[in-house]
Amino acid sequence: MRLVLDPEHEELRATVRKVLADRAPSAKVREAMDSPDGFDRALWRTLGDLGVLGLVVPESFGGAGAGHVERAVVLEELGAALTPAPFLASAVLATDALLALDDVGAGGDHLPRLAAGELIGTVAAAEDGAWDLAGGATTAAERDGRWELTGTKTPVLAGDSADLLLVYARAPGGPGWFAVEGGAPGVARTTLTGLDPTRRLARIDFAAAHARRLVSADPGAALETVTGLAAVALAAEQAGGMRRAMELTVDHAKARVQFGRPIGSYQAVKHGCADMYSAWELAVSVVRYAAWTADHDLAELPTAAALAQTYVGPAYFRTATDMVQFHGGIGYTWEHDAHLYYKRAKSSELLFGPPSAHLARLADQLQI
Repeated sequence: MRLVLDPEHEELRATVRKVLADRAPSAKVREAMDSPDGFDRALWRTLGDLGVLGLVVPESFGGAGAGHVERAVVLEELGAALTPAPFLASAVLATDALLALDDVGAGGDHLPRLAAGELIGTVAAAEDGAWDLAGGATTAAERDGRWELTGTKTPVLAGDSADLLLVYARAPGGPGWFAVEGGAPGVARTTLTGLDPTRRLARIDFAAAHARRLVSADPGAALETVTGLAAVALAAEQAGGMRRAMELTVDHAKARVQFGRPIGSYQAVKHGCADMYSAWELAVSVVRYAAWTADHDLAELPTAAALAQTYVGPAYFRTATDMVQFHGGIGYTWEHDAHLYYKRAKSSELLFGPPSAHLARLADQLQI
């Protein structure tokens, strides 16, 4: 296991960081998050051209054939920039779901377009914020030789803009996976007002919506794989946000003068910044381990994923909270980005369940 990135990884990081610095600075982030789509479609196409949307997609399906370590590098940079893009929904959830299923035809139809950024996908599995292996209350029924979905999924990442919905629902004989076009008849999408303005969530109501059932030998196991990989990906994004929040705080502590001295020279601020750094270093180690596990030891993935969300989520929120505090009055203003990191940190901490749920899952995995 390697916890240090290779030169190729660092080159990937530098490329993505430069693109985001040029195309997604703070002003552009605010402009995109207030737009009808909630993200910059031109930037999304650029990410597709770079190949970062299909890093884990095999070359036979038009992807880069890389791994989760590489994807984690990209997610760290996206998280650091607070990039409002459906990466977690499309390049993580939807992509991983298609790869976890046994439907080669669906993979061939959708993975190349997801990797190119021509198609935005997402997974609709949660109901009232909970991911249920039984499929929740949403049901699928076969009528006249075709499948129809009825029920509600919420929240759904990028559900308001996704072209492809991969729905996990109850069906005769057990739960299953279904592909639904985002704009299909019987699909009603409502954009939700969430805490984090840089990440769009939606409620999706299905009323006898036409669906294609996807082949899967074990739909529940596929969902567990998808949620585990998503937890690792989210942790990488959170670690990137931690790093940037720390950097902005340290820069402010060096520049802000009070009583004739930079506030960073005062013990409370100095030690607070040191605590941020220590927490970030630990978070990066957890993310590197989890991403390596996703590539090389899937049997260990549930433990690594639970560990990642148990530690990284709360650590990011503590860092974002301290960022606001150390910036003083300016940290509470709309014009400063501190509140955006704070909102992203808290919403991400709860996105796939509260830390207590991840801690309980980790305890179960460790049999303690």
